[in-house]
Amino acid sequence: MLHPELLEILRCPACAKENKGKLTYYKESWLICEDCGRKYPVVDDIPVMLIDEGSKWIETEVENLQIPPVLK
Repeated sequence: MLHPELLEILRCPACAKENKGKLTYYKESWLICEDCGRKYPVVDDIPVMLIDEGSKWIETEVENLQIPPVLK
């Protein structure tokens, strides 16, 4: 589980330079950008915050995300 203070400072790397990119924590397995919709997997309590990784899941509906995440 990610610490709440960490969640407050983490931002989507694709949106952060525009002062956007607030992330929502989903089922302790995903961080979802509220602005662009990229979805970043959290593996062993470590967020995989690579733009390419978040982009792989951008078209996947939230309810169809794998819990726990399986990296493509």
